[in-house]
Amino acid sequence: YWFAVVLVSIFGTLVTDNLTDHLHVPLLLSTALFGVMLVVTFSIWYAKEKTLSIYAIDTRRRELFYWTAILVTFALGTAAGDWVSEEKGLGYAPSAILFAGMISATAIAHFVFKANAVASFWVAYVLTRPLGASCGDLLAKSAKHGGLGFGTTHTSAVFLLVIVALVIYLTRAERRSGSSGRANLPVTGAGS
Repeated sequence: YWFAVVLVSIFGTLVTDNLTDHLHVPLLLSTALFGVMLVVTFSIWYAKEKTLSIYAIDTRRRELFYWTAILVTFALGTAAGDWVSEEKGLGYAPSAILFAGMISATAIAHFVFKANAVASFWVAYVLTRPLGASCGDLLAKSAKHGGLGFGTTHTSAVFLLVIVALVIYLTRAERRSGSSGRANLPVTGAGS
């Protein structure tokens, strides 16, 4: 699963980067287009399945909707992250702080104010990509371009190590607790 997520994230990022770098599609336009695509994906998914819960992905069709949403999310997040940090001139570190704050606000909305679990999950999930793009660019880009200059290869290696460490940690924690890892995640449709 995590290998597939990493590959989809790379592909989604490449889609946005190629639209921007080679076809000269403005980041605001690609952000808007991918945003519309995600809304359409969620709308069709919910209309057909009456749920957007990750725990209800138990058919091939639901799995296709899920992976479509994930792919569009990565393309959208890359476009939005680059648009905010580069085109709007906020910079990589402030953009990372902004997106981390938005994820925190979503968590507070869910855990404190009882916002819808499924909607909160997907909002937070969508925001993880521009957060990742901002952090990745902060680490990889040269100081001349507002980054720390570690380079793409070193930054990718760091992210890969973090992902592997987190997957190992979560897998061991799940085994120790004897749970399925689903206790605090959304378990019902978009209306719950």
